[in-house]
Amino acid sequence: MLGERLARRDGWDVTLSLAGRTASPVEHAVAIRIGGFGGAAGLADYLVAGRIEALIDATHPYATRISQNAAAAARRTNVPFIAVYRPPWIAVPGDRWIDVNNAGEAAAAIGHQPRSVFVTIGRNELAPFAAAPQHRYLIRSVDRVEPPLPLPQVIYLTARGPFREADDRALMQTHGIDVVVAKNSGGAAAYGKISAARSLGIGVIMLRRPPPPEAPVVDTTEDVLAWLDHALTAAAARGV
Repeated sequence: MLGERLARRDGWDVTLSLAGRTASPVEHAVAIRIGGFGGAAGLADYLVAGRIEALIDATHPYATRISQNAAAAARRTNVPFIAVYRPPWIAVPGDRWIDVNNAGEAAAAIGHQPRSVFVTIGRNELAPFAAAPQHRYLIRSVDRVEPPLPLPQVIYLTARGPFREADDRALMQTHGIDVVVAKNSGGAAAYGKISAARSLGIGVIMLRRPPPPEAPVVDTTEDVLAWLDHALTAAAARGV
């Protein structure tokens, strides 16, 4: 992880900011702050007060507001800024994807006939599925869904990835899943359900990914470290 790589650099004071949406975040090797800043203006104030020399946006690719605020705060303060935007998954032969724009469209795309649905989009966008109570739902999220959805047939599973293909295939078979609802998060940690669905001939309703932030973008940790070395060296040369 990026935080662990940054922690190995001597002389760097690194802070990882978490939004606070996860009740029990994983441990990290760097200092952590939890909670919002108060929008772009609040983040800009934080950057100035903390004399921050570089800002890295490594949030989830669907956390558009956080990314937009980070880019805006960097512009206001002239703090060097880069975004890590991991590549999306690309459909391969055997995938049966339906692309939709949001959870409401996903709920509608399941159809009218009762189906067994594996929902893996987190716990904050589940409300639209209450309008389709004819289906049987298996909902997986890092934290518990509170309050539960008003659905007659729903099982909640709390788990944190990475998820192996074999485990997700067994899970889908156990629950008789015939459609998966997912976000195109990219990366390997959550890809198990996608490859499992392919192997079982199960369709995937995929929420389209938002566009990347209007900022310099890289997709690997190595690229981030190279950019950071350059940014801090340039700042030191300017006497910042």
